[in-house]
Amino acid sequence: MKYCKYHALGNDYIVLDPVDVDRDLNPDQIRLICHRNYGVGSDGILFGPSHSEKCDFKLRIFNPDGSEAEKSGNGLRIFSRYLQDNNLINDRTFTIETPGGPVKSRVSPDNRNVTVEMGVVSFASTKIPVTGPSRDVLNESIEIEGNSLTYCAATVGNPHCVILSDLVSAQTTRFLGPAIEIDPRFPNRTNVQFMKVLDRENIQIEIWERGAGYTLSSGSSSIAAAAVAYRLELCDSAITVHMPGGELQIQLSQDFNAIMAGEVTRVCEGTIDEEMFTKRL
Repeated sequence: MKYCKYHALGNDYIVLDPVDVDRDLNPDQIRLICHRNYGVGSDGILFGPSHSEKCDFKLRIFNPDGSEAEKSGNGLRIFSRYLQDNNLINDRTFTIETPGGPVKSRVSPDNRNVTVEMGVVSFASTKIPVTGPSRDVLNESIEIEGNSLTYCAATVGNPHCVILSDLVSAQTTRFLGPAIEIDPRFPNRTNVQFMKVLDRENIQIEIWERGAGYTLSSGSSSIAAAAVAYRLELCDSAITVHMPGGELQIQLSQDFNAIMAGEVTRVCEGTIDEEMFTKRL
């Protein structure tokens, strides 16, 4: 089973092309491949490209816990770089189908930077989803581990809970993130961002990713947090998102169409041995 590994600001993914995989991946195999001691190690698997009726390519995205994600901003940038590196595209601008909706991607001439038009951000409880009456989920309260927090929720094809805070840290994110992810108000679980607004053009976030845990960066998390800052009129429409792994540039239109741009780094390629799958987690 051949693979390629990339990272986007420290958020790493393994790309598996279906033509190189002689099986349908099950959750146990996904968990093993992503495991950092018993497998190759990654924050997820990008399974594609496959045929799409709607777009140039189709992509499936798997989390390290074996679950499937609707969309991943960093994953889409990595997958776009993979398509370019392997000469699978005729034009540097192309479309990708995901379970969370289609996107348009563009790879820079040096292949290192990728821009993705991620679609419209919504704050509607019915779309995210969040339990309770139909509403835009803005500046609501949540009690977690004895802490009273203010949050907003959003979706860009996958669910996000943005916690507004004057102080963001990896320690707090690791402590509170797991409980927020599985809070009953989020029926599909949720990604979590702790966000501090630095000024009109910059925010800082720490991320707990649904199905993956603490991560150094996230494209869809950056978009969700930036969209919340813009919706609350705390920032302008062009926002730099600062994360432990680096920075992403987010551009929002008045109707919350989101464009994301940032670096992708190729790490390695190799072959997964069949012997690895004899291990059970």
